[in-house]
Amino acid sequence: MRILVQKFGGTSLSTDEARELVIKHIERERQRQYGLVVVVSAMGRKGDPYATDTLLALIARHGDSLPAKERDMLQGCGEIISASVLCSLVRAAGIPAIALTGGGAGIITDSQFGKARILEIRTERIHQALREGRVVIVTGFQGVTESGDYTTLGRGGSDTSATALGAALHAERVDIYTDVNGILTADPRIVKDARALSVISYSEVANMARQGAKVIHPRAVEIAQQARIPLRVRSTFSEDEGTLVTDTADVLRTAAVRDRHVTGVAHVSGVTQITVQAQDGPSDVQLQVFQAMAKHHISVDFINVNPGGAVYTVFDQDADKAVSVLRDIGYAPQAVNGCVKISVIGGGMNGVPGIMARIVEALTEKGIPILQSADSNTTIWVLVRETYMASALQALHAKFSLHE
Repeated sequence: MRILVQKFGGTSLSTDEARELVIKHIERERQRQYGLVVVVSAMGRKGDPYATDTLLALIARHGDSLPAKERDMLQGCGEIISASVLCSLVRAAGIPAIALTGGGAGIITDSQFGKARILEIRTERIHQALREGRVVIVTGFQGVTESGDYTTLGRGGSDTSATALGAALHAERVDIYTDVNGILTADPRIVKDARALSVISYSEVANMARQGAKVIHPRAVEIAQQARIPLRVRSTFSEDEGTLVTDTADVLRTAAVRDRHVTGVAHVSGVTQITVQAQDGPSDVQLQVFQAMAKHHISVDFINVNPGGAVYTVFDQDADKAVSVLRDIGYAPQAVNGCVKISVIGGGMNGVPGIMARIVEALTEKGIPILQSADSNTTIWVLVRETYMASALQALHAKFSLHE
Protein backbone atom coordinates (compact mmCIF):
# COMPACT_ATOMS: atom_id res chain seq x y z
CA MET A 1 0.00 0.00 0.00
CA ARG A 2 1.22 3.51 -0.84
CA ILE A 3 1.02 5.49 2.40
CA LEU A 4 0.91 9.26 2.66
CA VAL A 5 1.06 11.19 5.94
CA GLN A 6 -0.71 14.56 5.99
CA LYS A 7 -0.18 16.96 8.88
CA PHE A 8 -2.54 19.91 9.41
CA GLY A 9 -1.56 22.76 11.72
CA GLY A 10 -3.77 24.84 13.97
CA THR A 11 -4.70 27.47 11.39
CA SER A 12 -5.79 24.70 9.01
CA LEU A 13 -8.37 23.55 11.53
CA SER A 14 -9.48 26.80 13.16
CA THR A 15 -12.57 27.63 11.06
CA ASP A 16 -15.35 25.81 9.25
CA GLU A 17 -14.03 27.10 5.93
CA ALA A 18 -10.49 25.88 6.64
CA ARG A 19 -11.73 22.47 7.75
CA GLU A 20 -13.70 22.11 4.50
CA LEU A 21 -10.43 22.66 2.60
CA VAL A 22 -8.77 19.99 4.74
CA ILE A 23 -11.50 17.55 3.66
CA LYS A 24 -10.79 18.40 0.01
CA HIS A 25 -7.07 17.65 0.45
CA ILE A 26 -7.95 14.31 2.04
CA GLU A 27 -10.41 13.46 -0.74
CA ARG A 28 -7.88 14.35 -3.45
CA GLU A 29 -5.20 12.03 -2.05
CA ARG A 30 -7.75 9.25 -1.48
CA GLN A 31 -8.60 9.45 -5.17
CA ARG A 32 -4.89 8.95 -5.88
CA GLN A 33 -5.14 5.62 -4.03
CA TYR A 34 -3.06 6.57 -1.01
CA GLY A 35 -3.59 5.04 2.40
CA LEU A 36 -3.88 8.19 4.52
CA VAL A 37 -2.63 8.94 8.02
CA VAL A 38 -3.68 12.46 9.04
CA VAL A 39 -1.88 14.13 11.96
CA VAL A 40 -3.55 17.14 13.56
CA SER A 41 -2.53 19.98 15.85
CA ALA A 42 -4.78 21.81 18.30
CA MET A 43 -7.20 24.25 16.64
CA GLY A 44 -6.08 27.84 16.21
CA ARG A 45 -3.49 29.84 18.09
CA LYS A 46 -3.22 31.56 21.47
CA GLY A 47 -6.57 33.08 22.38
CA ASP A 48 -8.60 30.58 20.38
CA PRO A 49 -10.70 28.34 22.67
CA TYR A 50 -8.86 25.04 22.20
CA ALA A 51 -5.30 26.21 21.40
CA THR A 52 -2.57 24.80 23.64
CA ASP A 53 -1.57 28.21 25.01
CA THR A 54 -5.21 28.94 25.85
CA LEU A 55 -5.48 25.68 27.78
CA LEU A 56 -2.29 26.43 29.70
CA ALA A 57 -3.67 29.85 30.61
CA LEU A 58 -6.38 28.06 32.59
CA ILE A 59 -3.79 26.93 35.13
CA ALA A 60 -1.44 29.93 34.92
CA ARG A 61 -4.04 32.17 36.58
CA HIS A 62 -3.85 29.96 39.68
CA GLY A 63 -0.07 30.02 39.97
CA ASP A 64 0.58 27.01 37.73
CA SER A 65 1.37 24.47 40.44
CA LEU A 66 0.34 21.54 38.25
CA PRO A 67 2.98 18.77 38.07
CA ALA A 68 4.54 18.01 34.69
CA LYS A 69 2.66 14.72 34.21
CA GLU A 70 -0.74 16.31 34.78
CA ARG A 71 0.28 19.33 32.73
CA ASP A 72 0.82 17.02 29.77
CA MET A 73 -2.71 15.66 30.22
CA LEU A 74 -4.01 19.22 29.81
CA GLN A 75 -1.70 20.14 26.92
CA GLY A 76 -2.85 17.18 24.85
CA CYS A 77 -6.55 18.06 25.00
CA GLY A 78 -6.50 20.44 22.04
CA GLU A 79 -5.28 17.76 19.65
CA ILE A 80 -7.90 15.30 20.91
CA ILE A 81 -10.63 17.84 20.13
CA SER A 82 -9.16 18.46 16.65
CA ALA A 83 -8.95 14.74 15.85
CA SER A 84 -12.51 14.08 17.01
CA VAL A 85 -13.99 17.01 15.06
CA LEU A 86 -12.07 16.16 11.89
CA CYS A 87 -13.05 12.49 12.16
CA SER A 88 -16.69 13.55 12.31
CA LEU A 89 -16.31 15.74 9.21
CA VAL A 90 -14.46 13.06 7.23
CA ARG A 91 -17.12 10.48 8.02
CA ALA A 92 -19.87 12.99 7.14
CA ALA A 93 -18.19 13.28 3.73
CA GLY A 94 -18.70 9.55 3.25
CA ILE A 95 -15.12 8.52 3.97
CA PRO A 96 -14.43 5.76 6.54
CA ALA A 97 -12.22 7.14 9.31
CA ILE A 98 -10.91 6.45 12.78
CA ALA A 99 -9.41 8.86 15.33
CA LEU A 100 -6.53 7.76 17.56
CA THR A 101 -4.60 9.44 20.33
CA GLY A 102 -0.83 9.37 20.04
CA GLY A 103 -0.74 6.41 22.41
CA GLY A 104 -3.56 4.71 20.54
CA ALA A 105 -1.51 5.07 17.36
CA GLY A 106 1.36 3.24 19.05
CA ILE A 107 3.66 6.20 19.80
CA ILE A 108 5.64 5.10 22.86
CA THR A 109 7.83 7.72 24.56
CA ASP A 110 10.09 8.15 27.54
CA SER A 111 8.76 9.93 30.63
CA GLN A 112 10.29 13.39 30.10
CA PHE A 113 6.94 15.13 30.43
CA GLY A 114 6.69 18.25 28.26
CA LYS A 115 9.63 17.22 26.05
CA ALA A 116 9.28 13.48 25.63
CA ARG A 117 11.31 11.53 23.09
CA ILE A 118 9.78 8.83 20.94
CA LEU A 119 11.20 5.39 21.78
CA GLU A 120 9.24 3.35 19.24
CA ILE A 121 6.06 3.35 17.19
CA ARG A 122 3.96 0.21 17.14
CA THR A 123 2.15 0.45 13.82
CA GLU A 124 -0.08 -2.63 13.90
CA ARG A 125 -3.29 -0.74 14.70
CA ILE A 126 -2.69 1.86 11.99
CA HIS A 127 -1.88 -0.79 9.39
CA GLN A 128 -5.04 -2.68 10.26
CA ALA A 129 -7.19 0.44 9.85
CA LEU A 130 -5.51 1.25 6.53
CA ARG A 131 -6.16 -2.29 5.27
CA GLU A 132 -9.81 -1.71 6.15
CA GLY A 133 -9.81 1.36 3.91
CA ARG A 134 -10.04 3.93 6.70
CA VAL A 135 -8.39 7.32 6.98
CA VAL A 136 -6.43 7.23 10.25
CA ILE A 137 -6.55 10.55 12.12
CA VAL A 138 -3.87 10.84 14.82
CA THR A 139 -3.41 13.46 17.50
CA GLY A 140 -0.06 15.14 16.98
CA PHE A 141 2.26 16.37 19.72
CA GLN A 142 1.60 13.45 22.06
CA GLY A 143 2.45 9.89 22.96
CA VAL A 144 2.24 7.60 25.94
CA THR A 145 4.74 5.99 28.29
CA GLU A 146 4.99 2.24 28.78
CA SER A 147 3.03 2.72 32.00
CA GLY A 148 0.20 4.51 30.19
CA ASP A 149 0.82 8.16 31.10
CA TYR A 150 0.16 10.84 28.47
CA THR A 151 3.25 12.72 27.29
CA THR A 152 3.83 15.66 24.95
CA LEU A 153 6.76 16.06 22.59
CA GLY A 154 7.53 19.76 23.06
CA ARG A 155 6.74 22.67 20.77
CA GLY A 156 6.67 21.64 17.13
CA GLY A 157 5.70 18.19 18.34
CA SER A 158 2.95 17.66 15.75
CA ASP A 159 5.54 17.99 12.97
CA THR A 160 7.65 15.44 14.84
CA SER A 161 4.67 13.09 15.17
CA ALA A 162 4.03 13.32 11.43
CA THR A 163 7.57 12.57 10.28
CA ALA A 164 8.08 9.87 12.91
CA LEU A 165 4.89 8.13 11.76
CA GLY A 166 6.03 8.56 8.16
CA ALA A 167 9.32 6.85 9.00
CA ALA A 168 7.70 4.02 10.96
CA LEU A 169 5.11 3.37 8.23
CA HIS A 170 7.63 3.70 5.37
CA ALA A 171 5.40 6.38 3.87
CA GLU A 172 5.96 7.61 0.35
CA ARG A 173 5.93 11.22 1.58
CA VAL A 174 4.88 13.47 4.45
CA ASP A 175 2.88 16.58 3.54
CA ILE A 176 3.00 19.42 6.09
CA TYR A 177 0.06 21.79 5.60
CA THR A 178 0.28 25.31 7.00
CA ASP A 179 -0.91 28.83 6.23
CA VAL A 180 1.96 29.74 3.88
CA ASN A 181 2.65 28.29 0.48
CA GLY A 182 5.88 26.42 1.22
CA ILE A 183 9.34 27.40 2.46
CA LEU A 184 9.94 31.06 1.65
CA THR A 185 13.26 32.80 1.05
CA ALA A 186 12.53 35.20 3.95
CA ASP A 187 9.76 36.26 6.30
CA PRO A 188 7.12 37.70 3.93
CA ARG A 189 5.90 40.09 6.63
CA ILE A 190 9.28 41.84 6.42
CA VAL A 191 10.52 41.08 2.89
CA LYS A 192 7.60 41.70 0.56
CA ASP A 193 9.17 39.98 -2.46
CA ALA A 194 10.06 36.78 -0.59
CA ARG A 195 9.14 33.80 -2.73
CA ALA A 196 8.37 30.15 -2.17
CA LEU A 197 11.11 27.69 -3.09
CA SER A 198 10.13 24.75 -5.27
CA VAL A 199 12.76 22.42 -3.79
CA ILE A 200 15.21 22.57 -0.87
CA SER A 201 17.52 20.15 0.93
CA TYR A 202 16.90 18.75 4.39
CA SER A 203 19.97 20.50 5.80
CA GLU A 204 18.99 23.88 4.36
CA VAL A 205 15.44 23.79 5.70
CA ALA A 206 16.62 22.52 9.09
CA ASN A 207 19.07 25.42 9.28
CA MET A 208 16.36 27.89 8.32
CA ALA A 209 14.06 26.44 10.99
CA ARG A 210 16.75 26.64 13.66
CA GLN A 211 17.51 30.23 12.73
CA GLY A 212 13.97 31.55 13.08
CA ALA A 213 11.87 30.33 10.14
CA LYS A 214 8.80 28.77 11.78
CA VAL A 215 7.26 26.72 8.96
CA ILE A 216 8.50 23.32 10.20
CA HIS A 217 10.31 22.12 13.30
CA PRO A 218 13.98 21.13 12.75
CA ARG A 219 13.58 17.96 14.82
CA ALA A 220 10.92 16.76 12.37
CA VAL A 221 13.23 17.46 9.42
CA GLU A 222 16.02 15.46 11.03
CA ILE A 223 13.74 12.42 11.43
CA ALA A 224 12.67 12.66 7.78
CA GLN A 225 16.28 13.00 6.64
CA GLN A 226 17.38 9.95 8.61
CA ALA A 227 14.53 7.92 7.11
CA ARG A 228 15.06 9.48 3.66
CA ILE A 229 11.36 10.35 3.38
CA PRO A 230 10.54 13.39 1.24
CA LEU A 231 8.57 16.21 2.85
CA ARG A 232 6.30 18.65 1.10
CA VAL A 233 5.47 21.92 2.86
CA ARG A 234 2.32 23.41 1.34
CA SER A 235 -0.66 25.62 2.07
CA THR A 236 -4.03 24.33 3.18
CA PHE A 237 -5.55 27.27 1.32
CA SER A 238 -4.08 26.48 -2.09
CA GLU A 239 -3.75 23.60 -4.54
CA ASP A 240 -0.14 24.61 -5.21
CA GLU A 241 2.32 21.84 -4.38
CA GLY A 242 4.52 24.10 -2.24
CA THR A 243 8.13 23.19 -1.42
CA LEU A 244 9.63 19.72 -1.74
CA VAL A 245 12.21 18.91 0.95
CA THR A 246 14.39 16.02 -0.07
CA ASP A 247 17.91 14.63 -0.11
CA THR A 248 20.73 16.97 -1.11
CA ALA A 249 21.73 14.72 -3.98
CA ASP A 250 18.23 14.96 -5.42
CA VAL A 251 18.29 18.73 -5.06
CA LEU A 252 21.62 19.02 -6.85
CA ARG A 253 20.20 17.09 -9.79
CA THR A 254 17.62 19.84 -10.24
CA ALA A 255 19.02 22.26 -12.80
CA ALA A 256 17.02 25.18 -11.44
CA VAL A 257 18.92 25.17 -8.14
CA ARG A 258 22.31 23.82 -9.14
CA ASP A 259 24.03 27.22 -9.05
CA ARG A 260 22.19 28.62 -6.05
CA HIS A 261 24.71 29.56 -3.37
CA VAL A 262 22.25 31.19 -0.96
CA THR A 263 18.79 29.72 -0.35
CA GLY A 264 17.27 32.19 2.07
CA VAL A 265 17.65 34.52 5.03
CA ALA A 266 16.19 34.01 8.50
CA HIS A 267 16.35 35.84 11.79
CA VAL A 268 16.02 35.51 15.55
CA SER A 269 15.21 38.72 17.39
CA GLY A 270 15.21 39.60 21.08
CA VAL A 271 18.84 38.77 21.87
CA THR A 272 21.51 40.58 23.88
CA GLN A 273 25.22 40.60 23.08
CA ILE A 274 27.51 40.21 26.08
CA THR A 275 31.24 40.98 25.99
CA VAL A 276 33.52 39.83 28.81
CA GLN A 277 37.23 40.62 29.07
CA ALA A 278 39.78 39.27 31.53
CA GLN A 279 40.99 41.87 33.98
CA ASP A 280 44.70 41.01 33.82
CA GLY A 281 45.41 39.57 30.39
CA PRO A 282 44.88 35.98 29.21
CA SER A 283 43.27 33.71 31.82
CA ASP A 284 40.61 31.06 32.21
CA VAL A 285 37.92 33.67 31.61
CA GLN A 286 36.06 31.50 29.08
CA LEU A 287 35.87 28.58 31.51
CA GLN A 288 34.57 30.76 34.32
CA VAL A 289 32.05 32.58 32.14
CA PHE A 290 30.46 29.57 30.50
CA GLN A 291 30.48 27.48 33.67
CA ALA A 292 28.61 30.34 35.37
CA MET A 293 26.05 30.51 32.54
CA ALA A 294 25.52 26.75 32.69
CA LYS A 295 25.18 26.75 36.49
CA HIS A 296 22.40 29.35 36.28
CA HIS A 297 20.68 27.63 33.31
CA ILE A 298 21.25 30.53 30.91
CA SER A 299 21.31 29.45 27.27
CA VAL A 300 24.17 30.95 25.24
CA ASP A 301 24.58 31.32 21.49
CA PHE A 302 26.70 33.00 18.81
CA ILE A 303 29.93 32.42 20.72
CA ASN A 304 33.28 34.01 19.81
CA VAL A 305 36.25 33.51 22.13
CA ASN A 306 39.79 34.93 22.21
CA PRO A 307 42.68 34.51 24.67
CA GLY A 308 41.50 37.44 26.77
CA GLY A 309 37.73 37.11 26.72
CA ALA A 310 34.49 36.02 25.12
CA VAL A 311 31.59 37.49 23.18
CA TYR A 312 28.25 35.70 23.06
CA THR A 313 24.50 36.25 23.07
CA VAL A 314 21.64 35.40 25.41
CA PHE A 315 17.94 36.03 25.05
CA ASP A 316 16.87 39.48 26.21
CA GLN A 317 14.84 38.02 29.09
CA ASP A 318 18.01 36.39 30.47
CA ALA A 319 20.29 39.41 29.99
CA ASP A 320 19.95 41.03 33.42
CA LYS A 321 20.50 37.71 35.16
CA ALA A 322 23.56 36.95 33.00
CA VAL A 323 25.12 40.35 33.74
CA SER A 324 24.45 39.96 37.47
CA VAL A 325 26.03 36.49 37.53
CA LEU A 326 29.14 37.78 35.74
CA ARG A 327 29.52 40.69 38.13
CA ASP A 328 29.22 38.32 41.09
CA ILE A 329 32.29 36.41 39.88
CA GLY A 330 34.33 39.57 39.40
CA TYR A 331 33.83 40.62 35.76
CA ALA A 332 32.56 43.87 34.26
CA PRO A 333 30.53 42.70 31.26
CA GLN A 334 29.26 44.98 28.51
CA ALA A 335 25.74 44.25 27.28
CA VAL A 336 24.05 45.41 24.07
CA ASN A 337 20.32 44.76 24.32
CA GLY A 338 17.81 44.58 21.49
CA CYS A 339 19.82 42.76 18.83
CA VAL A 340 18.82 40.42 16.04
CA LYS A 341 20.76 37.43 14.73
CA ILE A 342 20.44 37.25 10.95
CA SER A 343 21.35 34.06 9.09
CA VAL A 344 22.29 33.77 5.44
CA ILE A 345 21.73 30.11 4.56
CA GLY A 346 22.68 28.02 1.56
CA GLY A 347 23.97 24.53 0.92
CA GLY A 348 25.87 25.85 -2.09
CA MET A 349 28.00 28.44 -0.27
CA ASN A 350 30.62 26.04 1.11
CA GLY A 351 33.98 26.85 -0.44
CA VAL A 352 32.59 29.70 -2.57
CA PRO A 353 34.67 32.88 -2.16
CA GLY A 354 32.99 36.24 -1.81
CA ILE A 355 29.81 35.37 0.12
CA MET A 356 30.89 37.23 3.26
CA ALA A 357 32.11 40.15 1.15
CA ARG A 358 28.65 40.51 -0.40
CA ILE A 359 27.00 40.35 3.04
CA VAL A 360 29.24 43.12 4.34
CA GLU A 361 28.67 45.11 1.16
CA ALA A 362 24.89 44.83 1.43
CA LEU A 363 24.83 45.98 5.05
CA THR A 364 27.44 48.71 4.61
CA GLU A 365 25.48 50.20 1.72
CA LYS A 366 22.55 50.63 4.13
CA GLY A 367 24.71 51.99 6.95
CA ILE A 368 24.12 48.94 9.15
CA PRO A 369 26.97 48.14 11.60
CA ILE A 370 27.82 44.46 12.12
CA LEU A 371 28.33 43.76 15.83
CA GLN A 372 29.50 40.16 15.44
CA SER A 373 29.74 37.40 12.84
CA ALA A 374 30.32 33.66 12.57
CA ASP A 375 30.03 31.00 9.90
CA SER A 376 29.65 27.30 9.17
CA ASN A 377 29.64 25.28 5.95
CA THR A 378 26.07 26.27 5.12
CA THR A 379 25.34 29.41 7.17
CA ILE A 380 26.84 32.84 7.85
CA TRP A 381 25.48 34.73 10.84
CA VAL A 382 25.65 38.44 11.55
CA LEU A 383 24.45 40.29 14.62
CA VAL A 384 22.95 43.76 14.20
CA ARG A 385 20.77 46.02 16.30
CA GLU A 386 17.09 45.18 16.06
CA THR A 387 16.26 48.66 14.77
CA TYR A 388 18.04 47.62 11.54
CA MET A 389 16.30 44.24 11.24
CA ALA A 390 13.93 45.00 8.36
CA SER A 391 16.41 46.93 6.27
CA ALA A 392 19.12 44.29 6.85
CA LEU A 393 16.88 41.41 5.77
CA GLN A 394 15.65 43.31 2.74
CA ALA A 395 19.20 44.31 1.73
CA LEU A 396 20.54 40.76 1.98
CA HIS A 397 17.55 39.30 0.15
CA ALA A 398 18.12 41.76 -2.69
CA LYS A 399 21.93 41.34 -2.74
CA PHE A 400 21.62 37.59 -3.40
CA SER A 401 18.69 38.06 -5.84
CA LEU A 402 16.50 35.71 -3.82
CA HIS A 403 13.38 37.25 -5.34
CA GLU A 404 14.25 35.83 -8.78
